[in-house]
Amino acid sequence: MRWWTTRGNLASDRRSEETKLLHSAFKRWGTQVLHVFDRGFAGAPWLRLLLRYRLRFVVRWQTNYLVLDAQGQKRKAWEICRGKRSLASYEIYDARRRCKRASGVYFTPVTHPDFPTTQLWLVVSRQGSGKKPWYLLTNQPVDSAQQACFVIRAYARRWQIEMTWRYAKSDLAFQSPRLWSWNNRLKLLLIASLAYAFLLSLLPPLLNGLRILLLRHWCHRTGERCRDASTPLYRLRTALARLWSVFLRPPALIPFQQNSG
Repeated sequence: MRWWTTRGNLASDRRSEETKLLHSAFKRWGTQVLHVFDRGFAGAPWLRLLLRYRLRFVVRWQTNYLVLDAQGQKRKAWEICRGKRSLASYEIYDARRRCKRASGVYFTPVTHPDFPTTQLWLVVSRQGSGKKPWYLLTNQPVDSAQQACFVIRAYARRWQIEMTWRYAKSDLAFQSPRLWSWNNRLKLLLIASLAYAFLLSLLPPLLNGLRILLLRHWCHRTGERCRDASTPLYRLRTALARLWSVFLRPPALIPFQQNSG
């Protein structure tokens, strides 16, 4: 994890920190991984960085952002697939709603107005009536419905990252540390990171018995959703807190006897 501040001598901005992190990922993994970005990263500035490092990426594109279609005309993302039938259908697991959902897929080669010589592909996932489609821009070759489904499923996996941020910001209070000094705030975040790393160390399959024992005796739940949670960090933290509050009580204080003389 990394942290940065907008105040003091170490002041920085979000885009600079994101660029440093992207450079660090490139030095460590190169082109071995597929980078997935949400709509906040859509646009020419971030796309220029991705193409500079020659990374494999999938970006959820804004519906009104321009791209060049196969004929070289500037069109908005939603206009390119308007009136086009889906080329295939598939089932995708919706981690947010915990169910499988049938969707249609459409894909077409495109380019970006600022990078007309770089071949890109626009993959559209149609979620059904009442749901907004996904417009995914990628530099991975998409010549078949199977390759398009791979891109869509890769983007769908981002929800696990969203769950990670939600837990870190809510349960570990990463979002609102009540400290003004940067050094004190950094110490608090490091302590919280150690606690987070300890909780993650209890998730491997080798410790299934210990984890089930903790959850059964110190944070028992009868709901099916809680029992089927793949990484029950909320319950695990609560179970450890209750366990330690019982067996790690502070020693009794020795009463102080004041000398009357």
